[in-house]
Amino acid sequence: MDETYDVIVLGTGLKECILSGLLSVSGKKVLHMDRNKYYGGESASITPLEELYEKFGLGSPPETMGRGRDWNVDLIPKFLMANGMLVKLLIHTGVTRYLEFKSCEGSYVYKSGGKIHKVPVTEKEALSTSLMGMFEKRRYRKFLMWVNDVDESDPKTYGEIDIKKATMQEVYAHFGLDKNTADFTGHALALWRDDNYKQQTCVDTIRRIKLYSESLARYGKTPYLYPLYGLGELPQGFARLSAIYGGTYMLDKAGCNIQYDEEGKVIGVESDGEVAKCSAVVCDPSYATDKVKKVAQVVRCICILSHPVPNTKDSLSCQLIIPQNQVDRKSDIYVCCVSYAHNVAIKGKFLAICSTTVETDNPEAELKPALDLLGPIDQKFVSVSDLFEPIDDGTNSKLFVSTSYDATTHFETTCLDILDIYKRYYGEEFDFTKVADQIQTVVDE
Repeated sequence: MDETYDVIVLGTGLKECILSGLLSVSGKKVLHMDRNKYYGGESASITPLEELYEKFGLGSPPETMGRGRDWNVDLIPKFLMANGMLVKLLIHTGVTRYLEFKSCEGSYVYKSGGKIHKVPVTEKEALSTSLMGMFEKRRYRKFLMWVNDVDESDPKTYGEIDIKKATMQEVYAHFGLDKNTADFTGHALALWRDDNYKQQTCVDTIRRIKLYSESLARYGKTPYLYPLYGLGELPQGFARLSAIYGGTYMLDKAGCNIQYDEEGKVIGVESDGEVAKCSAVVCDPSYATDKVKKVAQVVRCICILSHPVPNTKDSLSCQLIIPQNQVDRKSDIYVCCVSYAHNVAIKGKFLAICSTTVETDNPEAELKPALDLLGPIDQKFVSVSDLFEPIDDGTNSKLFVSTSYDATTHFETTCLDILDIYKRYYGEEFDFTKVADQIQTVVDE
């Protein structure tokens, strides 16, 4: 390993594999290493099923679970927004040719009182939803029409609201929307994780709602996509991309210790007594434990079901968001359900994964509102993960550490972290204009 590289990437989680691919395509000489024998890191897909049972200390799966190799279980499942950043990255890099996707069948939101409702996005749905009363429906329809008509480049479309100055709370008040309507708008459409957005200018929320409705318009039932055979296909797709552009991969490498000079700048990575030299390192938090801080914990519960999630019109896949205020919490609870339709389980079985940010000393109990909505559960696999983020931006040390995966069941926050690392490394934004007009169908209809 006496070669010198522009970048050494440590860990084969999705974020690291995407960055490896982007850097290789940009002409950088990349070495990608992982102490594990498999791709995916913390965000791996587990197959066969026996491995999942073993990982959680639950012995062997019962015969009713069928052949173990027919399962692909994501440890951190997330959906892709059809018009979102990850799909744009997939298309920009050509990784779509390695993958097949299916659209998610249902997008739901929970309202206190125990009911779940389809997320209303169109003007027609706004008038027919059971989420709100008749007069609120009309107000909400007016709000949606306004959002759809807003063009940031044309102040004439703003109406009576200056979108560069008005807060989202002021917009809700302007349209006379109540707290429940604000809840599902902010958390199930705009996908904010807390209510701080209400005090910020409304322009970001408008963009997020537009992204949701544009993604919905692309494929119909929901704005979300999911790859056949699980998310484990994504890091491998970007790894292939990196290899095509000259990236070198080394799995099952012991140590992977980052080396620094006297000034604290990265100079290489040591493994098995050898040092590969480089001018920058990109890694997940587990490779730089002294350069990160713990900021939260996430609890996840993988549930095997023999039926669809109740009250979702027998959807073979769905996302359900439980806004924090509806269950007196500070953090939303997320449910992501996929099934045999995505080649991740045997015929007739479903995988429903619940997740949230930990707020108490009893993390599993915090998922009760979600677990109660699932009906009978065949088997649960509960985990609690620490959520880390880097203590500095890496521009001086040239060590660029990703953040841990949050509780959300969509990839927008993941992509923000990827693009932030790219910007810190290059000193400029990633250019999406190359793909803005080339969004093509990546779904296997």
